[in-house]
Amino acid sequence: MTSTANFSQRIDSLRKLIAEVDAIIIGAGSGLSTAAGLDYAGDDFRREFAPWIERYGITDLYTSSFYPFETEEERWAYWARHIWFSRFRTGGTELYRRLLTLVGGKDWFVVTTNTDGQFEQSGFARDRIFATQGDYAYLQSRSGEDKDLIYCKDWVFRAMAATEDCRIPASLVPRHPRTGELLSPNLRCDDTFVEDNRWHRQAERYHDFVRDHYQGRLLLLEFGIGFNTPAIIRFPFEHMALNFPQTALVRFNRDNPGTYLEGLPRFIAFAEDIAAVIRQL
Repeated sequence: MTSTANFSQRIDSLRKLIAEVDAIIIGAGSGLSTAAGLDYAGDDFRREFAPWIERYGITDLYTSSFYPFETEEERWAYWARHIWFSRFRTGGTELYRRLLTLVGGKDWFVVTTNTDGQFEQSGFARDRIFATQGDYAYLQSRSGEDKDLIYCKDWVFRAMAATEDCRIPASLVPRHPRTGELLSPNLRCDDTFVEDNRWHRQAERYHDFVRDHYQGRLLLLEFGIGFNTPAIIRFPFEHMALNFPQTALVRFNRDNPGTYLEGLPRFIAFAEDIAAVIRQL
């Protein structure tokens, strides 16, 4: 198996793999959501964040996450819209639904660094998804000391409706319902990130899935994972493909399709558009 074959040959090889394997692990990074049309610096972003762009000079959803707002009212007016834009605005997308159809006849599991909930919203079973870096749908204690997460969809829509001049009323600044502590989005950015009971349960399920299938015919489908956090999915997938006897790795990556481990016996790379490849399949 080679990553240097022409496109149709690689498509045929991947079709054959999907038909023959016993289990599939999907590993997903931000490139998959970008391919699904979730552009966090494009026209949609500029339209929805026009007041913040004008007032604060923000340029994209990622870098604006670190903007040092002077007040909690400003911070949470921004974050309400950020969470809505990233998590609740679109619902499930066609690409993710196509991917579910592609793997639906197999035993599968998802491990992802994405926090946009696209897998769950597109019909993937929640108990088969390990979102390692958090989920925009939840808030947590700012200190990380309390380990309960708070579902925030209702608050997001109330805060957006009450936003005026890039601020929300002080009464809507989210606080922990039991302790009164200020909250933060449940996103891994430092050591305050809350890994709640469900996070640990899903981590265990993922590891159990790998253990149950590592000696069988296992396919690793890796989508859009670069080098921000390669130790979570990218590097472990390569080690599995090298060391598990019947495991194949298929990497979808426009900018970094190659491997850092040499001699992977079952490896295919696609630098082509992810959505176009999935449509071919």
